[in-house]
Amino acid sequence: QVQLVESGGGLVQAGGSLRLSCAASGQTFSLNTMSWFRQAPGKEREFVAGITASNGYTYYTDSVKGRFTISRDNGKNTVYLQMNSLKPEDTAVYYCAVSRTAGKLTRAGQYNYWGQGTQVTVSS
Repeated sequence: QVQLVESGGGLVQAGGSLRLSCAASGQTFSLNTMSWFRQAPGKEREFVAGITASNGYTYYTDSVKGRFTISRDNGKNTVYLQMNSLKPEDTAVYYCAVSRTAGKLTRAGQYNYWGQGTQVTVSS
């Protein structure tokens, strides 16, 4: 099993920045692609950003390209999401997700482990 603990959420004004962290523990040898998803009230959970394990390839949903940056520290089994130029529409609970599978994965069903979620609120 793998446990994921997220931190870094909070309240920020539009245009501000936040950095989310997600630390993995347990059977970390099985970790592969790591990603962030988010879920706003009344909406489905959506993919935000992902990073592969082998070569650190990063990919993003269109709405956050140029504003968010995902990175990972394999030595610390931690993935980060730097969020800049935040907008009110970025308000959501953000979830860290880890897959045992390699590749560019964007569907929630492709991930094996999930964090508890951290609230990000952007005020206008």
